[in-house]
Amino acid sequence: MNADGSRRPVIALAMGDPAGISPELTAKLTALDEVRASARVIVIGDRRVFDEGARVAGTKPDLGNAMPDADPRSINASAVFMDLANLDPATVERGVACEAGGAFALANYRHALTLARDGHADAVCFTAFNKKAMRLARSGYDDEIAFSSEVVGLRTPASEFNVLDKIWNARVTSHIALKDVSSQLSFERISRALKLTDACMRRAGFSKPRIAVAGLNPHAGDGGNFGREEIDIIAPAVMAGREEGIAAEGPFPADTVFLRVKNGAFDAVLTMYHDQGQIAMKLMGFDRGVTLLGGFPFPICTPAHGTAYDIAGQGSASIGATRAAVLLAAEMANARRA
Repeated sequence: MNADGSRRPVIALAMGDPAGISPELTAKLTALDEVRASARVIVIGDRRVFDEGARVAGTKPDLGNAMPDADPRSINASAVFMDLANLDPATVERGVACEAGGAFALANYRHALTLARDGHADAVCFTAFNKKAMRLARSGYDDEIAFSSEVVGLRTPASEFNVLDKIWNARVTSHIALKDVSSQLSFERISRALKLTDACMRRAGFSKPRIAVAGLNPHAGDGGNFGREEIDIIAPAVMAGREEGIAAEGPFPADTVFLRVKNGAFDAVLTMYHDQGQIAMKLMGFDRGVTLLGGFPFPICTPAHGTAYDIAGQGSASIGATRAAVLLAAEMANARRA
């Protein structure tokens, strides 16, 4: 780590849902020496919400204030708070999704994205959002990818990745009904997902990421006995990727492919739908998993867990995944700058 603070990447950290564990996790994070040594963290939200989170967490992080229009690159402190003064915590009931909480999280996230979009930050992180609260605040809210693309002005494909230590999980389809997955699979979509996975992992420091591709059907279709997607769509996309220099193999049965990556044969698994990969990743390390939004001009990272309304306010939330998200964002930002 570079002792020169100006060389550390600037990370815009948006506070997430105020009714869950986000405030206490944000406070715990800013008190970690390794986080402060890895990046200059700009926390975005309401200072009153943050201070209440610090009280719940039992920590007193040394955090000065910055104006919302300040240029983060001119700030030499290891962590500061950018106070939007946009929520009185007394107006939000702990453990309950509400419109005010969703609006708070969206405003913080929009500000963080804008900073990175305009070159004032090297990466964006956020503590957990609640989808119901977001939709109460913004009708038609789909997910973070669509919202981020709108704010940043992205016109190229983006996707969610789950990262656990050095194991990556990418997926071809994401937040759609399971009954629609097969009809949404195509040679083009699988090829695009493979290329995006390869590109994002290279930006994260992998020289030639080894990607295992999962099948859709039980036993990867068993030679066509349980479906032909593997034969007609997935295998041709894998072969095309290999011809373009991507180190991809498959399709493999989904019930064993994660054992291969866990044992070191691959660096990533490209799955066909959301839970096909999420279940395995969360079983291997729920308290360390990171969600990365890939395809953007800067890293966007968040803990893979949710708002945990059931334990909000108890001070018992694990910092592991939030810590991992910020450290991954810093690592990717450094690689990009280099």
